[in-house]
Order: sequence, then C-alpha cells, then structure tokens
Amino acid sequence: MTSMPSTETDLRPVADARPSMDPLPDATRGGERASLLQRFAIGIFIVVPFAALVAAVPVAWGWGIGWHDIAIATVMYFLTCHGVTVGYHRYFTHSSFKTARPLRIALAVAGSLAVEGPVVRWVADHRKHHRFSDREGDPHSPWRYGETVPALLRGLWWAHMGWLFDEEQTPQQQYAPDLVKDRAIHWISRQFFAFTIASLLLPALVGGLWSWSWQGAATAFFWGSLVRIALLHHVTWSINSICHAVGSRPFRSRDRSGNVWWLAILSCGESWHNLHHADPTSARHGVLRGQIDSSARLIRWFELLGWARDVRWPSADRLDMKRVAEPTGAASL
Repeated sequence: MTSMPSTETDLRPVADARPSMDPLPDATRGGERASLLQRFAIGIFIVVPFAALVAAVPVAWGWGIGWHDIAIATVMYFLTCHGVTVGYHRYFTHSSFKTARPLRIALAVAGSLAVEGPVVRWVADHRKHHRFSDREGDPHSPWRYGETVPALLRGLWWAHMGWLFDEEQTPQQQYAPDLVKDRAIHWISRQFFAFTIASLLLPALVGGLWSWSWQGAATAFFWGSLVRIALLHHVTWSINSICHAVGSRPFRSRDRSGNVWWLAILSCGESWHNLHHADPTSARHGVLRGQIDSSARLIRWFELLGWARDVRWPSADRLDMKRVAEPTGAASL
C-alpha cells in the first residue's frame, strides 16, 4: 500500500507526475496577472450566481424569509463551513494541529454536515490536488483545457463542479491510508447519507420549534438547509475554480493559487489560497495584515482551551522565505 507523501513536501516535484498542463516554465510562481479577457470571463462566471442569490433575499422578505431563518441559516452555515475548513481541510488533510479523540470526532461530524462528501473521500481528493496542483493529475484545475477564454470558461466549470461527476475516483488507500485505518473516522465517512439527512432536517426542526408553526419549519428548511448548503458548496468550489484563476500571489508556489479577498469571510479564511499552497501545513492562511481568517481564530481558541496542540503557526522568518514581494508584515493571531 502506497502512503501519501507528507504535506510538508506536497510542493516538491513528483517523480511519477504526468506532463504539466501549464505552459509557464517557472515552477515558483507569484505576481503574474490574468489577461483582461480572462478576468472579464471570470467576472461573469462569478457575479451572476451571487447576484441572483442576493436579489432573492429582499424579494422574499416578509413572506418567505424572516429573522429566524437568517439566524438559523447563519449558524448552520458557519458551523458546517468551519467543519470543512478546520476539520476536513486543516486538520484531517494537512495535520496543521493535533487534538484529542473527542474533538477529532466532532470535526469529522461537523464537516460531514456540510454535505460536501464523506471525510475520507474529501481528504483523498484534496491531497491529490496538492500533489498535482494545476498540473495534469489535478482533479480540479481550471487550466485543464488551456488559457484561451473558451478554454478557461470550460476549465472554470470543470474546477467548480464538473469534476465531481468524473468517473475517475481518487484511490483512498493511496491518498488517505491514515483515515482508512481509523475505525471511527471511517465509520463516520460511511454514514455520510445519514449526516446529509440530519443536516437537511435540523434547521427545519429548530425553525418549527422556534416559531411553533409548520410555516416556520418550511422557511427554515428552505433557507437554513437548501440555500445554506448550496451557498456553502459554491463558496467551497470557488476555492478550486476562482482562487486558481485570479487573485494576488505574494508568495511563491508551484501553481496559480491566488488570494481573493472578497471570499474571505464566506470561505472562513480559505480564500487566502496563495499562502496555503506556498505552505500547506500552516494553520493560518490569512497571514498578512487585514486578512480575516476565522478558521485560524477558531484553532487558536482550541489551543487556548487545551483542545489543540502542536499547532503549526507560520513564523515571520518562514513567511519571509516564501515571499515574492517586499515584506508587508504578518498579522498577529
């Protein structure tokens, strides 16, 4: 059985990697910008779905949505979002910190409630992504089909959600053998359907009890379950698509990962994606001043409570080694 390389060495060249999709020869990227046509195409891809969702709220206000629905959807959104970002991603995939068994189980459950796939499958796919990031073999690179505008639009669709329907599956024994061997985590992964049902029904239950009405249960189900899951999915998928197509690149990485500031809050800090690919095991992705990273804050709270240990916080020296531009200062936690 082949084990997954350490995430500390994820960015080293892989001997069995297939030829790069990226025509740029420089393996330590940073600073280059997309063309005007590329940025326009990406802008259309980004703006239309989010504008439709924003427009739906005032239209429905008063008869299809109320403050109860907003509160339930918000709590469920950030609970499940951090289940993915802190649990699935920074803990299970990259081992950015260590924790005791109870929190390990809780993070797996919270991530499962996001309905983004079983924990073992999610981790295996993401580890493979880091191994081949923006090269052939990457499960979801937006540069898969080339750099022309039609190719990029096709690639954005693929990276955003098309890859989810691909028949090729990442071998879990190869990329997540540690989780396959963990009986509790493997069991949680196999119960994904049950967690999906729970994630759908919990907002409706809370909404019905809060308003003591079937209408309250129905509107909470719509906004707290359906819309919340759809929004979280598209934000997460945007890290795969948008954050590998545009954004600032102040740190050296072997791919086209970029920082997209306006996704920072909704992605719980994941959209500071350039630093993440430059230093995958870092517990904090938003390392510069003003870069909001709620996932890093939550990990710090776990650490202060004694629930997390051996946290891999980025040091100033390590960040300076990875910078492309002049140092602008690291944010304090």
